[in-house]
Amino acid sequence: MRIVYFVVLILAVSFSANAQINRLKVFEPDSTDSGVKVVRIKDVKLKYLPRDAKLTDPRAVLNRVKPLRKWYKRFVPTSFWKKVNEFGLNINEVAFVNWNAGGDNSVSALASFRFSRNYKFRYLNWNNEAIFRYGLNAQEGRKLRKTDDQLRLSSTISFRKDTITSWYYSVKANFNTQFSNGFKYPDRDNPISRFMSPGYLFVGTGTSYIPANDKFNLYISPATMKSTFVLDETLSSQGAFGVAKGENVFLELGFLITNTWEKEIMKNVLMNHRINLYTDYIRSFGNIDVDWEMNFNLKVNEFINANIGTHIIFDDDIKFDEVVAEDGTIVDPGISRIQFKQLLGVGLLYSF
Repeated sequence: MRIVYFVVLILAVSFSANAQINRLKVFEPDSTDSGVKVVRIKDVKLKYLPRDAKLTDPRAVLNRVKPLRKWYKRFVPTSFWKKVNEFGLNINEVAFVNWNAGGDNSVSALASFRFSRNYKFRYLNWNNEAIFRYGLNAQEGRKLRKTDDQLRLSSTISFRKDTITSWYYSVKANFNTQFSNGFKYPDRDNPISRFMSPGYLFVGTGTSYIPANDKFNLYISPATMKSTFVLDETLSSQGAFGVAKGENVFLELGFLITNTWEKEIMKNVLMNHRINLYTDYIRSFGNIDVDWEMNFNLKVNEFINANIGTHIIFDDDIKFDEVVAEDGTIVDPGISRIQFKQLLGVGLLYSF
């Protein structure tokens, strides 16, 4: 009995398959020339139409085509570079006309450029920054004076062993100097500083802590070479900025800590913090050179902002209140003092 049921089942399956599939010769020769043979594919009509088949005409109907009303941006591939181009201009002006309380007309201007190119991908992090600042003050009754002068370049290459950790092995280089002569006003005949007098170059290796957001950067270097350049012969002969008299370069080996932090402390108020701490191993270990700058940018709109900043410098090699005898000998070399600068201005900030 089981054999009979099995034979009936096989016959039913065979009959159903033959009913749904018509065996056609799809490929047929279509040429009588013995040299050329063309094979056409015939359309095979389904005997049973599936449910999902869409009986639509594949040809485009022109009266249904609509013009493009929105211009779509072209596809831009992902870049691992982050760039910043900023130009700032702060202008302060005071004018008096028949002002009973008195006062002098004055105009101050401060221009700044900031460029950064940062690359980050997996194990490699490369940060580059260039800052240029220059300020002038014109006041009624006296000559033009300089209020700010800075040229700063920095580059850091960092490498980490995996993509989880935020600690990197780093090599860092910083360079600082100024553009034009500096004077102790009102004396304009004897510059106290010039371009590359002084100039500072820090080159070292260490470790960096760089979180994922890139707004915080801590660099610790137990081996950093500090080079102090005094290329002006007059300042060099005076032994200015720690160089030996008549020399143009002074080298030190020491310990360097650098920290930068950028944070929006409240809406439209951005804090920028940067500090360098350096001490020499050989000559004056324990005397820490400090270079600390903090700025608060208060954003008014896309282009206008207010800036409040402070800058503190302490360098054991820079002396003040030097006493020189009439014959040119130095009676008192002077002492090191804290240098402080404060900035307040409203102006233009343009990113491009």
